[in-house]
Amino acid sequence: MTQSSKVAIVTGAGSGVGRAAALALLANGWTVVLAGRRLANLEEVVAQAPSGARALAVSTDVTKEDSVKALFEQCVQTYGRLDLLFNNAGVSAAAVPLDELPLETWKNVVDINLTGMFLCIREAFRVMKKQTPQGGRIINNGSISATTPRPFSIAYTSTKHAVTGLTKSASLDGRVYDIAVGQIDIGNAATPMAMRMAKGVPQANGSIGIEPLMDVEVVGQSVVYMANLPLSANVMFHTVMATKMPFAGRG
Repeated sequence: MTQSSKVAIVTGAGSGVGRAAALALLANGWTVVLAGRRLANLEEVVAQAPSGARALAVSTDVTKEDSVKALFEQCVQTYGRLDLLFNNAGVSAAAVPLDELPLETWKNVVDINLTGMFLCIREAFRVMKKQTPQGGRIINNGSISATTPRPFSIAYTSTKHAVTGLTKSASLDGRVYDIAVGQIDIGNAATPMAMRMAKGVPQANGSIGIEPLMDVEVVGQSVVYMANLPLSANVMFHTVMATKMPFAGRG
């Protein structure tokens, strides 16, 4: 199979990490289906694709089972197969003390970051098991909060810890079908979600600190590296972060 025929779905592709990954894959010769809730944002990214690149924008709500199914069906109907899912759609919550977190906020974060990621993994498995050649790759966006929390982040941190469980379970269940599953844990990429770091955020010692950021294009390059591995090899966990950010010990 030539690289130009490889097909990827990127969720949360309208901004931030998803946008950077989609553009990096397109520049590398991949066909990319861009998924997200806001179609206009997705179409803006498609307009930035290199000349001749194959890209398709599909409005998708990853919390809705029917919407996720429709996304994968449209991918297969349009391009014939699926070689990569970058399972990226996610949301954070306002940094508030644990006892002040509304239940609806908790549920929203869980629905998007955990249930939505599961629904996409499940549909990718269904496609990748049946297609010929069989198999493919799934890359889950974990975040460094998959291992180490920030203050006042219980909803986000809990879901990202759970993503690691999704990754390990899917990797185990998928290997007999040549489905390689890995996780990218990102720290302080310069995206709209992370720009608050440059203004100062709570630290583990109770202080407020300004944190360094890295170019989000570095994340796109990391996704391309993981995506282009042969299915006989897998990066199960890949951490890419701003070198000088507080992470080891959160200090």
